[in-house]
Amino acid sequence: MLWYWIFAGPALALALLSLRGERSRAAYVGRRLSQAAQDLPPASVIVPVKGPDQGLRENLAALASLDYPDYELLIVARAASDIPPGVLPRRARVVLAHNQDPSTGEKVRNLAAAVSVVRHRTRIFAFADSDVRVTPRWLRALAAPLTEPGVGASTGYRWFAPEPAAFWSLARSVWDAVVFGILGPGDNRFAWGGSMAIRKETFYGAHVLEYWKNAVSDDFTLSAAVHAAGLSIAFAPAALAPCFDAIAARPLFSWMRRQTTLTRFHDRPLWLAALAAHILYCAGMAASLAAAIAGSRLAACALLAQLAPGMFKGWNRAAQAKAALPEQAAWFRRHAWAHILLVPPVTWIWLVALLSSAFGNTIEWRGHRYHLK
Repeated sequence: MLWYWIFAGPALALALLSLRGERSRAAYVGRRLSQAAQDLPPASVIVPVKGPDQGLRENLAALASLDYPDYELLIVARAASDIPPGVLPRRARVVLAHNQDPSTGEKVRNLAAAVSVVRHRTRIFAFADSDVRVTPRWLRALAAPLTEPGVGASTGYRWFAPEPAAFWSLARSVWDAVVFGILGPGDNRFAWGGSMAIRKETFYGAHVLEYWKNAVSDDFTLSAAVHAAGLSIAFAPAALAPCFDAIAARPLFSWMRRQTTLTRFHDRPLWLAALAAHILYCAGMAASLAAAIAGSRLAACALLAQLAPGMFKGWNRAAQAKAALPEQAAWFRRHAWAHILLVPPVTWIWLVALLSSAFGNTIEWRGHRYHLK
């Protein structure tokens, strides 16, 4: 049985160690959700649009209906043809970038163009993606941490609540929720571009525009600029934004590879740690399953002990997301089970995604092919 414990032992230890910090994260999420923002300075909400998204009209309408006293909504695109007809809210201001710099990602170019034309009294830049539907409290939640000492940016995240909830769409929800689960108290490694905010003075003081030059990723580079300035990134769980898009298997794996490839280029230590952990975890799972099929009760117990912490964390993530998104309570009642039962197979999907991103420096994004540098 020595061969068995060589594989199963590290995986079991890793599974148990992964529970560290779950209690403090849950307490942090609860505390943040009950926090009311006191300082609500004028803000500019910037959302890039590139063709149709599922529910785009409703997503933009939600951004035009925020519970915030003073903000403007800027919808930015490279050209007018990128904005589908009939989707613009009445209060939105359209910005057309017309920027053809091939060394910089189109989304980054669009954001830079929008930042340059915000109204003078704006004090907060907030960024959203066009495929999420924010809640009315979204901007208040992002603004709250920006008043705290040492905080340079705030971030929410997305929660995939697909309708219809077919297998691959639910698998993406479980897969992506793992990233939601690493955001918590203290300084976070990154801000997520679909739900993030930064004070205008910090944006320029940290030279974010310089970091955006020749970049494909807006959020990884903004995060690098904030950290280089000696500031932290605060997680705002009330800025969690649901995404209702469904997806099939082939585009799902393409999307996963893009996410993990960008992580490999911009945060290699995080990518390497994830790859090593999933190799150990999946090797241990396979060894325990093989030994259990061969008749080992000990291996069966070890397999259960390895799987239980991850499934518990999946349930915990779903519970925290439900608390942050009470409007989606019906979806969680129907589909929260997926964040428990699908955790083991999605662990293997994570391994496939990480391995697929190990080589190459090319990604596809919104119809464009980019070579990462």
